[in-house]
Amino acid sequence: MTWDYDLLVIGSGPAGQKAAIQAAKLGRSVAVVERSLLGGVSANTGTIPSKTARAAILELTGLAQRAVYGDAYRVKDKVTIEDVFARITHVIEHERSVVRDQLRRNGVELTAGHAAFADEHTLEIDGGRRVTGASIVVAVGTRPARPREVDFDDRTVVDSDGILQLERFPNTMTVVGGGVIGLEYASMAAALGVSVTLIEKRTRLLEFVDEELTDALHYHLRGLGMTLRLGEEVSAIERHERGPLSLLASGKKIPSEVVMYAAGRQGATADLALERAGLEADGRGRIAVDGEFRTAQAHIYAVGDVIGFPALSATAMEQGRLAACGACGVASAALPELLPYGIYTIPEISFVGRTEAELTEAACPYVAGIARYRELIRGEIAGDNSGLLKLLVNTDSRLLEGVHIFGTAATELVHIGQTVMAAALPIDYLVSMVFNYPTFADAYKVAALDAMNKLNAIEAFV
Repeated sequence: MTWDYDLLVIGSGPAGQKAAIQAAKLGRSVAVVERSLLGGVSANTGTIPSKTARAAILELTGLAQRAVYGDAYRVKDKVTIEDVFARITHVIEHERSVVRDQLRRNGVELTAGHAAFADEHTLEIDGGRRVTGASIVVAVGTRPARPREVDFDDRTVVDSDGILQLERFPNTMTVVGGGVIGLEYASMAAALGVSVTLIEKRTRLLEFVDEELTDALHYHLRGLGMTLRLGEEVSAIERHERGPLSLLASGKKIPSEVVMYAAGRQGATADLALERAGLEADGRGRIAVDGEFRTAQAHIYAVGDVIGFPALSATAMEQGRLAACGACGVASAALPELLPYGIYTIPEISFVGRTEAELTEAACPYVAGIARYRELIRGEIAGDNSGLLKLLVNTDSRLLEGVHIFGTAATELVHIGQTVMAAALPIDYLVSMVFNYPTFADAYKVAALDAMNKLNAIEAFV
């Protein structure tokens, strides 16, 4: 058969970009079809705008320096939504230009339009033009879940996309859903001085995160003035003239100016006509794949958030690259098991490896070495005296089992521990290392010495 392209990619987000560029670098003809804005959800409504907003809020409010200058310290007395969105717009436009340039330089053809399957090798663009591909990568991402029982008006009752369309910061806000997205936006709003109520039906936030870190997060969110309603469920949201009223199953009523509903996301597959390609999605719009990201059709791959967990931009990029290698018949290593997680709450959280609860359940003997930011002069310089870095060290092998960080630069610092774990270096390596001073990275040596002291104490009894 003769195809128009060796590889067709649906979606220009992180997964689609990397798939397209990898295949192009392998000498294949590649086209990307994007139905909305270049860069996908990540660049336009998800990762990049939310992290940019966080950075702008931290800087403009002066929150990080209040430990030094006092609680009344502000960089700008009144931070407006225009202040924050000016920075978001700048960063998004930059990212779009970078993506466009990368695709152009690698000879990837970019087509604007809505793609749907006509058959297993053919895409129909905007219901008209048809293009064929030897292989196809589905990288359409997700969109916020919008249950029918929630009366969204995109003004006072919004989802995580709609929150970026507000015309001003509200004085009060209710966030329904204590997952990563809900927590990130709730903590940003609270840092701005918005009175935030977070409602989560589970009794503990972020159950996949080490409990010591979530306990610290609970404490700091309350310190920002946030009200946490854990173990509570919203039964209805009523819209009134003065704003929405959230009705809880427990009988509580929570009024606010804005409700942000952030309880899950849905794979953006509803209008792909998957059935024409012999594919199907589950009830949440996700596509099942094997270990090499192949769908039920061996030449069709799916990558990124549309395949579900872990739904991280960094992981999606590598999934896209590996799928392209598979489609081009090029051998490649499997996706690493050691994936870092970054949660951009205020303060931020990051980790790699297993938690204390997981190690205990697996009957894996360990000690925990802890460095607290208040022990680091870099923490005092940055105005963060509440962060911590925790190393979980296997008592028998002396290898790292997990790295868990809470506080400033957590999402940067975690990669040191990730590398040490991937290289199977013992805790002795970190003890003997010399880190720049003063840095947050020096927390690794402090925590390693703490763990070493505990290991030595155990060995003294043997």
